[in-house]
Amino acid sequence: MRKPPIRNPTPSLLKSLMSEHLDPGYAAASATKASRTPRRTPTDVVLAVVGVVLIGSVFGVALSRVDVLRSDASGQVHDLVETVREAESRSDTMERTRATLAGEVESARSSVLQSDNDGASILSSLRRIESAAGAETSSGAGIAVVVTEPPASENLSDVSQKKRGRSAATVLDRDLQVVVNSLWASGAEAIAVNGIRIGPNVTIRQAGGAMLVDNHPVFSPYEVDAIGSPEQLQVRFAVSDAHLRMSALTQLYDVGFEVRSEDSLELPAAAIRTAPRAQQEGGR
Repeated sequence: MRKPPIRNPTPSLLKSLMSEHLDPGYAAASATKASRTPRRTPTDVVLAVVGVVLIGSVFGVALSRVDVLRSDASGQVHDLVETVREAESRSDTMERTRATLAGEVESARSSVLQSDNDGASILSSLRRIESAAGAETSSGAGIAVVVTEPPASENLSDVSQKKRGRSAATVLDRDLQVVVNSLWASGAEAIAVNGIRIGPNVTIRQAGGAMLVDNHPVFSPYEVDAIGSPEQLQVRFAVSDAHLRMSALTQLYDVGFEVRSEDSLELPAAAIRTAPRAQQEGGR
């Protein structure tokens, strides 16, 4: 018996789109690629594993080497710090010994020279010379000039901050030199920078990023203490070139600058050094 025809037959193109989702051309290309792809052999798997192990070993050796170098650097830094501390301890011990011996010499000299009028006159002259050279401690009223490095910039993208670098100093040795010289010219009787007395042959200079006073490193804030009449020192220093210079640095570079009166200052003695002596040879 013949089947009746379907009234709404599904078109062949629509039927193929619904049943065959992949285009015949793509299917043929995929089949060709699959047939050409080589199969992995056990040798390939072994080589891949060996390669992974070698790469891991290289990274492991590199990491262990980095740890060794880091530990060596840390040990060297620790040794350097200990060496510096030992040197500072020896220097402090020698300074105390020098002060004790200087006191014994002064006591013995005074007991010998005070026995007669000539000796007393010589002793008085020596004390005046030592006082002028800063060879004895000094105390009294005066002023303190404090100079401070500007604060570090909080903006890490600041180009000027990157150019300066962390070790760059805004306050230079010549700034402190001008301050000290202006205080002398203003009538100071004794001056010290961060507790180091300024006397003959005492220098203020920079070495790299460090500020050195008499070859001793000092750090910001730099306090310059001057003994003398506070009123006279403040009035004369206020119209000096040093005051104008430091005020300009404050406005341009945010350098800290302060001048204050002090009722009582204690300045240590300056280091005594033998002054070089020139001699003229005979016949010249």
